[in-house]
Amino acid sequence: MRAALRQRAAELFREIAEDFGFDINEMEVAKAHVHILLDFPPRYSISKVVGILKSISTSRLLREFPELRQHRSREFWEDGYFARTVGDQVTAEVVKQYIRYHQHTERDGSQLNLF
Repeated sequence: MRAALRQRAAELFREIAEDFGFDINEMEVAKAHVHILLDFPPRYSISKVVGILKSISTSRLLREFPELRQHRSREFWEDGYFARTVGDQVTAEVVKQYIRYHQHTERDGSQLNLF
């Protein structure tokens, strides 16, 4: 079920992105979080985009996987999020490599050693 849920969440993010004119460049739906690199129209703030992705995906996932209702506490997604714009030092390619690295580590269970 976990793999099906992760796969469906990824599909939903792609569907939502298409509906709202967002462009997903790279994405990994991990066990406890999502890494996503996307472009979106300037009429949306980052917080609005995150809110759209979280709220629509939550309602659809709970409808499609009703068993999730009994396992969740108050909220499906955490309140917070991390957002970073790309630029000269942290380019889109650097972010893509970061996401791809985490796709690999999610599969083999290894963790990035930062310290």
